[in-house]
Amino acid sequence: MKVGLLFGSFNPIHTGHLILANYMANNTDLDTVWLVVSPQNPFKPSNTLLHEFDRLHMVSLAIADNPNLGVSNIEFSMPKPSYTIDTLTYLQEKYPSYEFVLIMGEDNLALFPKWKNYERILEYHQVYVYPRSGSVLDEVAAFPNMKFVKAPILDISATFIRQCIREEKSIKYMVPDDIIDYIKVHKLYS
Repeated sequence: MKVGLLFGSFNPIHTGHLILANYMANNTDLDTVWLVVSPQNPFKPSNTLLHEFDRLHMVSLAIADNPNLGVSNIEFSMPKPSYTIDTLTYLQEKYPSYEFVLIMGEDNLALFPKWKNYERILEYHQVYVYPRSGSVLDEVAAFPNMKFVKAPILDISATFIRQCIREEKSIKYMVPDDIIDYIKVHKLYS
């Protein structure tokens, strides 16, 4: 089984994440895409993050009707902050018959050489790169295991969504209705 891994804070999950994951699952050679909820990204401040179980629950709600997508909390039991190479190594040990592919945006290529053991990621795993507006390709893009996928460019950010919620503006169509309801009921991000 060839599994694409889309890592993220998903704070909250939004339509851009879902369209991208679905596109990758249906328009590449991946058998499925797992959305890996990261408790803490080493490059992002954690003071704006919702509790990881709220974010995991929202991802589960958002993908419940899509058999091509899965959600993973694998990093919840790992040391924080989470490092992609450690997660990939752990997953490969847990599922030795699976092939894991990292899915990342072009905007992350500039930072990629700063990732822990990024060379090992490229040595043992393919990386499917999707376009992001305003990104500049880096020399890392020339690595053989990098594959550029012509996925749709969606400029929706969780930061903007959280700002809209705080300002009591509509987030309809940017976030699935189930997630909007969950955010309202639990008074999240306000």
